[in-house]
Amino acid sequence: LPDFRAVRLLTRLKDRRTDTILSSLAQEFLNEGIELLPSSTYLSHLMPPAGKLSQRAPTKAERQDIEFGWQAAKAISGFDIGQSVVVKDRAIIAVEAMEGTDATILRAAALVRSQNPKNTSGAKEKTNIILVKVAKPKQDLRFDIPVLGAGTLDTLYQAGGTALAFEADKTLVF
Repeated sequence: LPDFRAVRLLTRLKDRRTDTILSSLAQEFLNEGIELLPSSTYLSHLMPPAGKLSQRAPTKAERQDIEFGWQAAKAISGFDIGQSVVVKDRAIIAVEAMEGTDATILRAAALVRSQNPKNTSGAKEKTNIILVKVAKPKQDLRFDIPVLGAGTLDTLYQAGGTALAFEADKTLVF
C-alpha cells in the first residue's frame, strides 16, 4: 500500500497517464536533491543520427509514404496512443496502441494480405508496408525512449515490409 507521501502525490496528479505519474515522481525526487538522468545517458551510441542506415535508399514512393506516415505518427504520439504507424500507398494501414510495434506490423501485414486473394500458394509475398516510428512531441527521455531491435526488423521483413523510418537521435536501435 502507498504511504501518506505517495497518496498525497497521487491525489495531485492531473491524470493517470504514465508520463504524468513518472514526471511527478521525478519532481518528488528532485525536491529531495536527487536528479534522474535520461535513460539514454550511457546508450547514446545506440541512437543513430539522421541519414540512411542501409545500402538502399528509399524509393520516391517509399519517401512519400514515410513523409505521410511521419505526420500521422507524430499526431498519434502527441495523444500518447502509440509511436508507430504502418503505411502503404499513403494510407495508414495500422496504428500502434497498447499491443506494441511488432503486433502492429503483423496486423497491418495480415490486413494487406487479406486484400490480395490471388495468393493461393500461402507464400509470404511482399506487402510493401512501411513502418514509421517516432518519439512523442514531449518525450521524457529519462523514462521512455522509442526502441527498435532485431526482433522488430525481423518482424517487418517477415511481414513483407520494404522500409523503416525512425526518429534520429531519439530512438534506441539494438
